[in-house]
Amino acid sequence: MRSLARRAIAEEQMDDPALPAAVYDAVLSDLGRINRWTLASRPTMAFLKRATAGRERFSLLDVGFGDGGMLRRVAHWAERTGKHAVLVGVDLNPKSAAVAAAATSPGFAIDWRTGDYRDQGAFDFVISSLVAHHMSDGDLRAFLLWMELHARRGWLVNDLHRHRLSYTGYPLLAHLLGVHRIVREDGQLSIARAYRPAEWRTILNELGLADANVVRRFPFRLCVERLR
Repeated sequence: MRSLARRAIAEEQMDDPALPAAVYDAVLSDLGRINRWTLASRPTMAFLKRATAGRERFSLLDVGFGDGGMLRRVAHWAERTGKHAVLVGVDLNPKSAAVAAAATSPGFAIDWRTGDYRDQGAFDFVISSLVAHHMSDGDLRAFLLWMELHARRGWLVNDLHRHRLSYTGYPLLAHLLGVHRIVREDGQLSIARAYRPAEWRTILNELGLADANVVRRFPFRLCVERLR
C-alpha cells in the first residue's frame, strides 16, 4: 500500500490536456456525484455565510470550477437569501466551460471563463474547491500570495486531507457509486497528493500568512480560511 508519509507528486489522469472531451465530461459528472456524497460544498458555503453576513452585494471568483457545481450552489443560495452576487469561474481546461454552462440554468448569471486566475483582477472573495492538491508546491504558494493580494474581503481553500482512513475508504465509495475508472483511480491519488495540517501551517508561516486558519471539516476536509 502507498505510504502517505509524504505528499504524492504523480500526475492525475484528468489533468491530461489530451483527454477526449467526452471522457472529460463523464469524469466531471462523476466527480460531481462524489462531491455531493462527500458534502464537498459545505465548508465553502459555511465560509461564505460568515463572510457575507450583513452584506447585500459581493463579488466572487472560483478558481478551477470544474463542472461548476460550487458556483451553482452559491448562486442558488444568493438568490434564496436576496444577495446580489457577481459570480465568476475560471478554469485552465477549456473543456470545463462547456460542461459547466450546459449544466447551469440560464437564470443564473455566472461568468464561466477559460484561462489563468492571475488575469482575472480583484474580487471581494476568492475560493477554490478541491483544486489545491492538483497544484505543485510552488504553484500553490504563488496562488496563496495572489489571493492575499487580490481578495479584498477574504479567501478560502477547500481541499482534501491526506488521511489513511479516507485513502483506504475511498475505493469502496467509488465502487458503490459506479464512477468512471479515472475517477476511481484519480480519487485515491488526489488524497495522496493532498496536504496535512502541519504542512499547511508551515507553508502559511513561510509566506507570512500566519493569520490564515487551517480548519478540519467533516469528512476528511482541510480548509484554509482568511477573512479580513
